[in-house]
Amino acid sequence: MSDHLSRKELKQDTAPLSLDSVIHNVGDHRSQIMKYGGAILAVILVVGLTVYYRNYQAGVRQQALGDVIQIQSAPVGAPPPTGGPSFPTESAKRDAIIKGYTKLATEYSGSAEAQIANYALGSLDAENGRLGEARKKFQAVIDGGNAEYASMAKLSLAQIAFAEDKTDEARKLLKELADKPTTMVSKNQANFVLARGIAQKQPEEARKLLVALAETKSDISQVAVSALGELPPQ
Repeated sequence: MSDHLSRKELKQDTAPLSLDSVIHNVGDHRSQIMKYGGAILAVILVVGLTVYYRNYQAGVRQQALGDVIQIQSAPVGAPPPTGGPSFPTESAKRDAIIKGYTKLATEYSGSAEAQIANYALGSLDAENGRLGEARKKFQAVIDGGNAEYASMAKLSLAQIAFAEDKTDEARKLLKELADKPTTMVSKNQANFVLARGIAQKQPEEARKLLVALAETKSDISQVAVSALGELPPQ
């Protein structure tokens, strides 16, 4: 999970304008404001306050997300010498992580940070065998409308589908990802997950996929070579 969160797509979301730029625009158009009166001034004031509020809200959400990520990297046992959170047990740490992400997903529903939180919670559910709950959270990410986060959720849903022996569902999801790759999930990654998912029941198809991936000389070629070595002999 930390891998995903460190990628460049998890950027701070910033509003297209700042309050300073709105004020600057008011100064540039002072003569027009004087000409047309208080109505235009009122509109500009509302725009300025709205942009300020959006920027403030984005900052609050980002801080909340950063706090949970800090908890994820916190040690169990003695507090770090540089300060920061620590937890007496792994269970206490896990509970704090879940609480933080749940609050983020609930209070800021619809935001990019909420989608990240739902993805993290879904990953935790999947790791603990709660596949039904994981499905719900990954679907919430997909429904959020951000193509990058949705691609991560689809990749995870495909892996769950393989675990539940729902190969057709997994194939459909992975084909969508291969046809429309994103920064988070490349075509090669989608095909690699497909190859691993069908390796036991359809080893020859998996072999063809892995051979093609091994020949790409991409960041996934080496793991494809390793996966080829795990296939049953021809």
